[in-house]
Amino acid sequence: MRIKDLIIDDRQRGVFRVHRSTMTSPGLFEREQDFIFNRCWIYLGHESEVESPGDYRRRTVAGRPLFFARGKDGQVRVFLNSCPHRGALICRRDEGNAEVLQCFYHAWSFNTQGELVGVPDQEAYGPYFDRNELGLREPPRVDSYRGFYFVSFNPCVEDLVSYLAGAREYLDLIVDQSETGMRVVAGSNKYNTKANWKLLAENSLDGYHLVPTHQTYVQYIASLGTDESGDTMAARPPGVSRSLGNGHTVSVNVARNGRPIAHWHPLFGEAAREPMAQVRQRLVEKHGEERAYLMADTSRNLLIYPNLIINDVVAITIRYFEPLAPDNMQVTAWHLVPREESDTVLASRLDSFLTFLGPGGFATPDDVEALESCQAGFRATETEWSDLSRGMLKSDPGTSDELQMRGFWRQWHANMQGLSKAYVQDGQPTETESATLLGNAD
Repeated sequence: MRIKDLIIDDRQRGVFRVHRSTMTSPGLFEREQDFIFNRCWIYLGHESEVESPGDYRRRTVAGRPLFFARGKDGQVRVFLNSCPHRGALICRRDEGNAEVLQCFYHAWSFNTQGELVGVPDQEAYGPYFDRNELGLREPPRVDSYRGFYFVSFNPCVEDLVSYLAGAREYLDLIVDQSETGMRVVAGSNKYNTKANWKLLAENSLDGYHLVPTHQTYVQYIASLGTDESGDTMAARPPGVSRSLGNGHTVSVNVARNGRPIAHWHPLFGEAAREPMAQVRQRLVEKHGEERAYLMADTSRNLLIYPNLIINDVVAITIRYFEPLAPDNMQVTAWHLVPREESDTVLASRLDSFLTFLGPGGFATPDDVEALESCQAGFRATETEWSDLSRGMLKSDPGTSDELQMRGFWRQWHANMQGLSKAYVQDGQPTETESATLLGNAD
């Protein structure tokens, strides 16, 4: 099937369907690596993970082994984790602190600025051997926004701020919750899911599956009682979904059950009631009631295209998924918190981080089973299409509708055709919008 025929996007009739070969085809998987992961900005890590000079963290991004480190000068740098001598990994641990990083194979040594500082028996090399030519290589593009570091292997990629588009507003809402900045708590959870990576992008934004798939969690929250407004989870307003440009999308709900920065709930214990009220008042004084409401009284699931999810709900979870095969991905999650948060509220966040989104929590096993079930179902190739039409003709789709998934898929479809931009909203683009999208082929 031709790339352009993989998606049916009938905006007039409100029909949106995705051909299931997008989830199973090895050829399309390889094309994604070239046309998406080699060309977009991809998340690497948070600045707080390398706070002190010499701190380093190892990651795999778009199939490449990388590490990022803070040098003596305080600057964060990103390096390809491959020795310029014969290719062995420089960093063989996921994290650490070192003034010098030494390759175990032949003991070439590098400082955290990436400079080659040690070569055993250097006298054996000729007079034209130049250490300056053999330092650690960096990705073509590295940039950060509000402490979140991204890399791109495309030298011509647009600047990061432009790429983030409307997602910046929601990153700002997260970061501005703190007076002293955000930090990633030590530790992470990591697991593999035998499903296509795009299924997790869909699932992370999908409010439609919450009650049927996560019944155990819904019943658990209900058993704890209601918050001061009398709302239960089932009675929550429907929320809104938005497509933010460049494939980034968000689902936003009113946070009535379990948001540490907002309303007290039995989940947090009586000791958290007053500190949480004080935090909310501080936000009102600093940012005004309207913006404080968005920070404290709403929760959001944010997708930064293509493969980063930030769940700003009970806990703030950074979830990154690395595609390994058409039917396999590795998922890593970290917990982000305000630096100044009290031990009581921090403990509640950490408990929620593991209780709901941990590998053995309420939600993650349910979701893994659902995604792997979908992947198994795709073997029934006679059923060719998946439908994501819900809410397509609504003027204001909610989180149980599927605008957020359609925004993701429209960007994916454009990228796979060699285009850098797509019109990601429902409805027909205006003439001005259509003209803006012309000439965006890479």
